[in-house]
Amino acid sequence: MLGSTHGTLTTDFRARVEACGESPRTAVHSSAPPSADDAVPLDVSGRPLHADVPDLDRFFRPESVAVIGASDAEGRPNTGITRQLIAWAERVGARIHPVHPTRPTVFGLTCHASVADLPEQVDLAVLLVADPLPVIEELAETKVKFAVAFASGFAETGESGAAAQERLGAAVRDSGLRLLGPNTNLNAFEEFRQDLEGPAIALITQSGHQGRPVYTLQELGIRLSHWAPTGNEADLETSDFISYFAEQPEVGAIACYVEGLKDGRSFLLAADRAARNGVPVVAVKVGRTETGARMAASHTGKLTGADTVVDAAMRQFGVIRVDGLDELQDTAALLARARKPKADGVVVYSISGGTGAHFSDLATEAGLTLPTLSQAKQDELHQWIPGYLNVANPVDNGGHPVGDWRGRKIIDAILADPSVGVLICPITGPFPPMSDRLAQDLVDAAEQSDKLVCVIWGSPVGTEDAYRTTLLGSSRVATFRTFGNCITAVRAYLGHHRFTSGYRSPFEDAPRTPSPSYRKAQALMRPSQQLSEHAAKQLLRAYGIRVPREQLVTSAAAAVRAAGLVGYPVVMKASGPQLGHKTELGLVKIGLTSASQIRDAYRELTDIARYENVPLDGILVCQMVERGVEMVVGVTQDDLFGPTVTVGLGGVLVEVLHDAAVRVPPFGEDQARAMLRELRGHALLEGVRGAPPADVDALVEVVLRIQRMALELGDELSELDINPLMVLPRGQGAVALDALAICR
Repeated sequence: MLGSTHGTLTTDFRARVEACGESPRTAVHSSAPPSADDAVPLDVSGRPLHADVPDLDRFFRPESVAVIGASDAEGRPNTGITRQLIAWAERVGARIHPVHPTRPTVFGLTCHASVADLPEQVDLAVLLVADPLPVIEELAETKVKFAVAFASGFAETGESGAAAQERLGAAVRDSGLRLLGPNTNLNAFEEFRQDLEGPAIALITQSGHQGRPVYTLQELGIRLSHWAPTGNEADLETSDFISYFAEQPEVGAIACYVEGLKDGRSFLLAADRAARNGVPVVAVKVGRTETGARMAASHTGKLTGADTVVDAAMRQFGVIRVDGLDELQDTAALLARARKPKADGVVVYSISGGTGAHFSDLATEAGLTLPTLSQAKQDELHQWIPGYLNVANPVDNGGHPVGDWRGRKIIDAILADPSVGVLICPITGPFPPMSDRLAQDLVDAAEQSDKLVCVIWGSPVGTEDAYRTTLLGSSRVATFRTFGNCITAVRAYLGHHRFTSGYRSPFEDAPRTPSPSYRKAQALMRPSQQLSEHAAKQLLRAYGIRVPREQLVTSAAAAVRAAGLVGYPVVMKASGPQLGHKTELGLVKIGLTSASQIRDAYRELTDIARYENVPLDGILVCQMVERGVEMVVGVTQDDLFGPTVTVGLGGVLVEVLHDAAVRVPPFGEDQARAMLRELRGHALLEGVRGAPPADVDALVEVVLRIQRMALELGDELSELDINPLMVLPRGQGAVALDALAICR
């Protein structure tokens, strides 16, 4: 952990403070609806291109608060809540007004019989009632800005509860106020330490208990500024708080525990805002495993489960997904407080060759860069380290140098290397006095350096003075308890700064008006129908995607003439609106080289179709394209994010290998190329076993054209599947050999 109560502000943090003026509130967007002149811009499908940032200042620091259902009767649940709210209101400087129909006073404060009797317009109403719906309607008349509903029994209980929550949400939308909850808790009103300095963590949780580990970081010197327990999110949701926290100059990182996203588009817009502001978002997202398989007709649909899309969307917009609450703590703490890296290189420094080798293996496998130190730097280190020890990286000091003046010299020399951005020192067990001196040298060196120093304190006890006082007392050293958490946090730290340093919002370049291709494509769409292969390829042609030379015929004689025009050898395929995987039914014939083969194939294909009772719109006679890399490119509709684009290895092995990458539009060429690099079979595109490199530029162009189609057709296109897309040798393009399209 990066501890201490006397940390210094990072350059980023200072810049955000200066940019926002004296008050953080000046940077926050109003939640008032935009005027016609500054309306939120929309993309081609009518979806917003910017996050709506609610003005939550008066939620977290209200001037006046009403507690509806307040009580001071001992033994009642509302009494403890009322007591906590009174204490919180005193801390934030708010006037508090208890409301209860039968109590003249509550804890010595004048109690009002109803909302209508409140002596002033209040910023925040806390509802300690079983049914918040009638109260929401009353609050609307008094122009209350925010309300919190603790009541349970809503969407978490099933269909009837979900219906009740929908009624509550509708009432909130009509009222003009913003609601936190229902089924939330008191975490927003916790007491935060005011003696801690430096950038803070803002916390968002859908389960209050899951936020406790992050909240307790304060005891290790890590500052927390806000806690938003979103509950069932009938109104205010995780995305609202990410957007708001990303604008607060004191926030160095946002930590989230997410059980379910309410709206995928809002989440991406919020993550985009955080990325543009350079504020890291670290999230535990529940639901990595599928609870039920989603049926899909296309290969693409089978490749993209719900969590696959969530994971891809998070990476696409720079959200750092971690698995455990311990990783959430350590990663958020490091990202909140560490300065920008000077280099990506990581050096592992240890007193044991075994420790250094072990950690280096894990770090390299995780994708960290461990540069070999220059010979000059190695010679310098050998002034203090015996010559028989390895100092190329990892650096093994052998133990004894850490006990005297040499220890600090070694650390300073490593940190002075321009290829080094992070120094990691695993101390697997305490061995005073040597471990005490090593810890102090690391802290002293870190205070004098602009580079990150990380220590892994492996002792399970954690009461040692070197750990509790020296390491945790430092604002410049990041201290971890496990190898895994250190690697996860450092990888996220370096990755975040790489991502944000060149970040350009994909929403800036999203199409806002339909292309001529869209008008052509719309004429081909058939609502609630699957298009034939011939019609699906026409859809591709509309967007400039190359398909083979082919003709649709309805007689054997026409097939022979078509083959002559297309050019032998040819492929013949049945084409019909109900045909999916034709090969399994024997409805594809390849390598045909003569008129007699064409006539026989035509007769066989039509006979099979009649036997299988499959209606046809004809037989396709197609150019045979043999040489290239078979890929699959497609579109599916995700319940959260809408249209998604998938690219992967295609052909007959697509459902066996499941080697695919997913993105949520809009995205640019850089993301399209990143999708290809994610594939395990990426080497096939570079050329293997004597095969020439594939035309990757043409493949990227197809992916971007498919994205345009997905954006423009929106939910009119349920699924699209190009399999295979034959990517030809470099400079020769890519050809869609087969296509399946399903209209919604």
